[in-house]
Amino acid sequence: MVSLFTGKILITNNKDCDEVDTERELSQRLDNKVMLLYFGSGECPRCQEFSPVLKDFFVRLTDEFYVERASQLVLVYVSQDETEEKQEKFLKTMPKRWLFLPFQDEFKRELKLRFAVSDTPVVVVLKPSGEVIAGNAVEEIRCLGTACFRNWQEAAELVDRSFLLAEDFDDLAKRSITDPIHRLKYKLDKKTRKKEREEVLCPDMEL
Repeated sequence: MVSLFTGKILITNNKDCDEVDTERELSQRLDNKVMLLYFGSGECPRCQEFSPVLKDFFVRLTDEFYVERASQLVLVYVSQDETEEKQEKFLKTMPKRWLFLPFQDEFKRELKLRFAVSDTPVVVVLKPSGEVIAGNAVEEIRCLGTACFRNWQEAAELVDRSFLLAEDFDDLAKRSITDPIHRLKYKLDKKTRKKEREEVLCPDMEL
């Protein structure tokens, strides 16, 4: 699944709009999970009807309030909104764990063509390998609710990682010491690069 978004930037639908763009970050968020690609918009009447259903479906499978352990599920919103402002307005009402592509990213058009999306709403269900499980699961989600996830899980042949081997714990312990430092350094580097881009695009004007 990571290969589908290699070289792309995914954004987390949280307050900080955290970017997921390194190979490691993409792997952590996408590997060994069923992926939903949601093609929709905030102003499409059918999407307005379906989006709350999808939101509830996703939350009931991933929120610890409903489940002991979050399901192996990830959702990427492929916006069909007319403007970035409309996209932002819609996403404010959706779960913070959703991911989305930057509004200006032309990869959205490529995904639309690849999965033959001609109308909205559409939910494409993918295996971790990128193979299609369902070309449009809107009616399945609407009619079966969270029960349909078990069918996708079996079709995707997901590896249950609720139990780790001893060496996995050792490796996790080793990484946990340095990971916070690496993450902080990476975030600082991102901020520096962003500031440099802004200075290039908007240099101070001399009077």
